[in-house]
Amino acid sequence: MATSTTPTSAFPPMEYRLLGRSGLKVSLLSLGSWVSFKTQVETDAAFVLMKAAFERGCNFFDNAEGYAEGESERIMGEVIKRGEAEKVWTRPELVVSTKIYFGKNAPNSRGLSRKHIVEGTVAALKRMQLDYVDLIFAHRPDPITPMEEVVRAFNHLIDRGLAFYWGTSEWSAAQIEQAIGIADRLGLIRPLMEQPEYNIFARERVEHEYSNLYRDYGLGTTIWSPLASGILTGKYSQGKFPEGSRLSLESLAWLKDRKLAAENKWQFEAADKLLPIAEELGCSLAQLSIAWCAKNPHVSTVILGATSLKQLEENFKALEVVPKITPELIKRIDEIIGNKPKLTAVEAQVRNLLNVDALGPK
Repeated sequence: MATSTTPTSAFPPMEYRLLGRSGLKVSLLSLGSWVSFKTQVETDAAFVLMKAAFERGCNFFDNAEGYAEGESERIMGEVIKRGEAEKVWTRPELVVSTKIYFGKNAPNSRGLSRKHIVEGTVAALKRMQLDYVDLIFAHRPDPITPMEEVVRAFNHLIDRGLAFYWGTSEWSAAQIEQAIGIADRLGLIRPLMEQPEYNIFARERVEHEYSNLYRDYGLGTTIWSPLASGILTGKYSQGKFPEGSRLSLESLAWLKDRKLAAENKWQFEAADKLLPIAEELGCSLAQLSIAWCAKNPHVSTVILGATSLKQLEENFKALEVVPKITPELIKRIDEIIGNKPKLTAVEAQVRNLLNVDALGPK
């Protein structure tokens, strides 16, 4: 994956990676608004965060129609307009995304029908006060709508200039490949990127399932939850939930319940085991975890969340840690966590012949 860097005076230089097999460059670290804008952050605070991120080299800002029932998009739109007015940025300097699927609770106001894809996007643009978004994602696969309808609808958005690139979020490799096949058959634009969850605890899809998509189609990824909803910050060490932390908020009780489910509780103890490695590197557990994600060459950008300037600054300093993530260190983390995706004998043989592995060229 082609990369470039831009130096800044007081912060680590930002790296820019091409988004999949395209000419679009996105900052290695980006800022998203999920469970922060409106839920924890209003417009003035959001402006401080986006301005600080931009000054540190971030050019990609992620959103979705389903975040805070559209209020997240409204806040980001107000921030973008304010930044333009105060000459912090120009619209062409930003890469802005939204995602379509979780609209309103009405028969045709959610999902991936052509009607909702088009109307949902127009409504999102109105909330954001934008003429277009750079990236538009199908936020989930739709088991009801025919794939050809989905592919044609997203191409319609691009043809109308409402978006430049389209992609998927939390789709299986088989679903993405089906969409690519239909696009190729119809002479339409393929999905360029996928937005999956990826962190030290959640690896199977990015490192294993999508491997053929990177090789055959140049799929890009804009990964979310690099800190596993805060577990990989160390703030929940020994099962504690500090006041003001994400998992302590009543409005996010559903997220806490999910993380405390039987299949996920092991993550809290595992995070504690990684603290000594962070100490060895002279960084925080959050910085180690973000840098670990960024080290994967198939990750185009790591979407971060932040509710304070201090938190954002700490997370962006993970750029200094990325060069310290050596193969030996990755192996140590694999041994501690014990969840590295395993290949079948046939898959291992094929990858050996192709001279590739789950994290890129050998």
